[in-house]
Amino acid sequence: MSRAGIAIADLAAIGIANQRETTMLWERASGRPLGRAIVWQDRRTAAHCADLVAAGHEALFRCRTGLVIDPYFSGTKLAWLLDVQPDLRARAERGELAFGTVDCWLTWHLTGGRRHVTDVSNASRSLLFDIHRGDWDDELLAILNIPRAVLPDIVASAGIVDHTEARLFGQPIPIAGIAGDQQAATFGQACFSPGMAKNTYGTGCFLLMNTGTTATVSSHGLLTTIAWRQGGETVFALEGSVFMAGAITQWLRDGLGFITRAAEVEALAGSVPDSGGIVMVPAFAGLGAPWWDAQARGTLLGMTRGSTAAHIARAGLEAIALQSADLVGAMTADAGIPLAELRVDGGAARNDLLMQMQADLLGVPVLRPKITETTALGAAYLAGIGVGLWASREEVAAHWQLDRRFEPAISDAERQHRCQRWHAAVALARAWRG
Repeated sequence: MSRAGIAIADLAAIGIANQRETTMLWERASGRPLGRAIVWQDRRTAAHCADLVAAGHEALFRCRTGLVIDPYFSGTKLAWLLDVQPDLRARAERGELAFGTVDCWLTWHLTGGRRHVTDVSNASRSLLFDIHRGDWDDELLAILNIPRAVLPDIVASAGIVDHTEARLFGQPIPIAGIAGDQQAATFGQACFSPGMAKNTYGTGCFLLMNTGTTATVSSHGLLTTIAWRQGGETVFALEGSVFMAGAITQWLRDGLGFITRAAEVEALAGSVPDSGGIVMVPAFAGLGAPWWDAQARGTLLGMTRGSTAAHIARAGLEAIALQSADLVGAMTADAGIPLAELRVDGGAARNDLLMQMQADLLGVPVLRPKITETTALGAAYLAGIGVGLWASREEVAAHWQLDRRFEPAISDAERQHRCQRWHAAVALARAWRG
């Protein structure tokens, strides 16, 4: 704020966007966390999830929450936290403890502990929330042995929740927008009409398609999630989650030492015309949508004596684009709406080579906006609507500006060949049980 020359009095509202499944547990009386946060990529509850599936609970969770049973989501993480110490579940039942994702934690502290809330988009990622009724589900809570008293209240994504403690900033500031990061990015990309989709290229890849006020049930391994609730209307989305995207570049840098900075990967991969026949399946933390295989492991296939770091780097970028192409294929099949274009954002969206690969493998234009940090932008838009700074989503949509449009540049036959080779590699990665 100091660098931008902005005073506290200039702030209209605060918007919060957060990683949706990272799980926290704290004491209500002191605000003290009862352990480290468990991040979304953590797989410690894989065995618990397998037990739930074996017990026949998959269909019920799928119907109520729109999710699959997977360690990715916060519900089994919370159940694990409550088992760390023998007295925690009893304390939770007495109302002494509070669970939340990072939005909930921030709001709690910003309001001095007055508000223990989360918005519908974050709640819909917990395995505990009935997305159709818009409330926590007692039957699911009982299956996971989670007391309802530990859960936050549910609020809309746009609208004044409360105000910050005056002592923090010198005067109270309304907290008027809350959304999970991918829903916030979808809002920031102005994907307000059914069929519009965005893909965020961060540590993972997260592709959301607006399906309007209808909760479309996926038969292709995607998630049905709440995009946002605003003005009394709940908007739904189909979502596909890729666990390894920018994390592949981090591995190339930190694990293999091929590059010293993440930004160098484009030049390294671009120094060769193709991957030299190498296919990377980056199942370092299992595979997300549409496979949902927690046991799959990363593979590098097709290497020869002529393979170099550049070929592996290019295969890594192709793996990001191929995983996202799988999501788009599943999404259009579920929604029955052909994808006209894909809006992109996130750090890796600045990689021109990757974006061209993505357009080639999708066969539709890829549109990169001038502002690629659309998660923060979406949180700001929600907060602005929440305090009346903008009257409608149409006003917000008018702010979207194109930076670059990437057009497909390969034939349908070549696209099909690359995808078939990729699917053969995925099958091998899923078969490996070393």
